Amino acid sequence: MSSTIERSGVGAELSRWRRARRLSQLELSTLAGTTQRHLSFIESGRSQPGRPLVIRLAESLGLTLRERNDLLTVAGYAPMFAESGLDESALRPVRVALEQILHGHMPYPALVIAPYGRVVAANDAVEVFTEDASPELLAPPVNMLRLMLHPDGMGRRVRNLNEWGRHVIENLRARARRSPDPRLDAFVAELAEYVPQTPVGPGHLGFSVPMRLASADGELRLITTLTSFATATDITLAELHLEAFLPADETTAELLRIRAERRRTGKHDHQGHPRQ
Repeated sequence: MSSTIERSGVGAELSRWRRARRLSQLELSTLAGTTQRHLSFIESGRSQPGRPLVIRLAESLGLTLRERNDLLTVAGYAPMFAESGLDESALRPVRVALEQILHGHMPYPALVIAPYGRVVAANDAVEVFTEDASPELLAPPVNMLRLMLHPDGMGRRVRNLNEWGRHVIENLRARARRSPDPRLDAFVAELAEYVPQTPVGPGHLGFSVPMRLASADGELRLITTLTSFATATDITLAELHLEAFLPADETTAELLRIRAERRRTGKHDHQGHPRQ
């Protein structure tokens, strides 16, 4: 009975993922180097796939490392990929490299973000994002996505919150479609409540929209780049991404340089605001 349940479980999971990827049995079997008949038997619970085939099917479906481990477990096999703590010695070279990247990106903001927006590292320039934010939003662990859109965070300072917020939320929805996750769905629903539901105008720039952020020094126009560890074999590393912000114009670049110099020399009043 247990064997039948296991076969039914992995078959159901493969069918669910295949449909989510909008692949036919023929298409997936071809990608994974097996036959449509064999895949059909696996999905119906009539055949138990070997570990190598489960791995090939997971790769062909484009599953994340965590999802591949889950599929192996459902099929009755040991997980393939380790999940190390970021503070463990195995990831020390990665931590050093990330610190160098964050420092090298100065005077522009850059962060290392874990799933659901949790900040695990950042450079000093991210203080432009925390300016006048509610202390509750800055309590560790800081969630960058919530901070960006929340009205008590950056939301009240983002001049084009409708466009920028839509950009953030649509990226998350695309991720949720690719890797269905009830927790992510709930988070997206929360963030969507912070973004005005106004029509997008004819000047909408889509994915290339810069964030227009008000600051004590004037308006900043920032664009963002995302970098991930595409060849990672550790789940923790694979789930991290580096979000680096760049100035969209020379005025923004100069203001960020000024802010960096002011931090270096400590030219702030007793409340932390720049001296006039």
